[in-house]
Amino acid sequence: MSAPLLTEPPTGLDDLSVFPASTARLPQGHLSVGGVPLADLADRFGTPVYVLDEDEVRSRCRTYRAAFPEAHVLYAAKAFLSRAMARWIDEEGLGLDVCSVGELELAHSAGFPPERMVLHGNAKTPRDIETALRLGVGRIVIDSPSEVARIAALTGPAGRQKVMVRVVPGVSAGGHEKIRTGTDGQKFGLSLTDGSAQHAIARVLGQPQLELTGLHCHIGSQITEAKPYLVAVRRMVGLMARVKDSHGVTFPELDMGGGHGVAHRPGEAALDLTALARRLGAELATGCAAAGLPVPRLAVEPGRAIAAPAGVALYRVLSVKHTGPNMFVAVDGGMSDNPRPALYGARYAPRLIGRAATAGPVAATVVGRHCEAGDILADDVLLPGDVRSGDLLAVPVAGAYQVSMASAYNLVGRPPVVAVHDGTARLLIRRETQEDLRRRDVGA
Repeated sequence: MSAPLLTEPPTGLDDLSVFPASTARLPQGHLSVGGVPLADLADRFGTPVYVLDEDEVRSRCRTYRAAFPEAHVLYAAKAFLSRAMARWIDEEGLGLDVCSVGELELAHSAGFPPERMVLHGNAKTPRDIETALRLGVGRIVIDSPSEVARIAALTGPAGRQKVMVRVVPGVSAGGHEKIRTGTDGQKFGLSLTDGSAQHAIARVLGQPQLELTGLHCHIGSQITEAKPYLVAVRRMVGLMARVKDSHGVTFPELDMGGGHGVAHRPGEAALDLTALARRLGAELATGCAAAGLPVPRLAVEPGRAIAAPAGVALYRVLSVKHTGPNMFVAVDGGMSDNPRPALYGARYAPRLIGRAATAGPVAATVVGRHCEAGDILADDVLLPGDVRSGDLLAVPVAGAYQVSMASAYNLVGRPPVVAVHDGTARLLIRRETQEDLRRRDVGA
């Protein structure tokens, strides 16, 4: 039985609003990004392949700097990191938020200044901390009471390390329960409500090796409205006022984290960055004035909002199967290169490229090649009814939390990453080969 024909007009398949700004329509259903035809990239580098628009990354960095001219903007490396990405972020004047020795050392190898890095992590290893201290990272964010003495001891009696304390402000925000990090009862940070944060602050102030520059919080991811951030700011200012009363200390910095939501499909909501910056600054100034505090320098940590819209994933269709009323379009990638749909219910909008469709849109489910029923890349999406084996699908908003979370499940190698800029393409990360996988297996 064929898939049901939908009443939505074919123009619904031609919406490029969530593709990079450089995306252009070419004849016969082709698209280009950064001046390079996507079909040419699929032929040259194979599929699956991730395409990253350098100009889109840089433009979004500049948008943040313009919206937050007085703030410290740090790119969250966990969204996507490569040496080229670190260089772009550096050249655009942003700092870098890292959460492992791997991210730290990769960025350092690209020449990123360690003093503009912040090290996060709810369970930092001794090597994480030792490397951060050796390289001279700008800040280490303390996430648990045990880290206070550990960092102080590794700093040594003659050393001095700037730190922040991560506070859980009791704010629930985010697109999925697994990415809500501002509420009690989860692994990150120190609670405001049970006194853990205040106790940790007192312990840090008692360590001469540690310089407490301010507080940090992160309330969740894929947040599309300003209100949760404003609530968090009020609670953080309240804590700063109590610290001043108890210890006579004021903080010069306040890091409000990231989690700024983007649209993954046409018509979805995205966070209004300009409105956020204006309202966040006003709330912070008003709260500090009422509490008799100097206004600290604000910091924000966008990751997805910079990287995601700059990326496009390309897949080759392997088969099309009609099962009852459902049309399943199977591609040569899946949950090994994008686990977000399985983990968080993330939804994407694949688009046929490389040829002109002759059929109207139908409801389809784009599935991966892995032996899991949950290996679904896009559920209930519109694709032309004549989609067939060998076709190319482009999935926009693919620059964040896909390559960085990829695995070699079923021993399928991770895809390459290709940067496009001004009509040229260059390989940033090569494809993981079967030989790479075999070399890791050293047993007899």
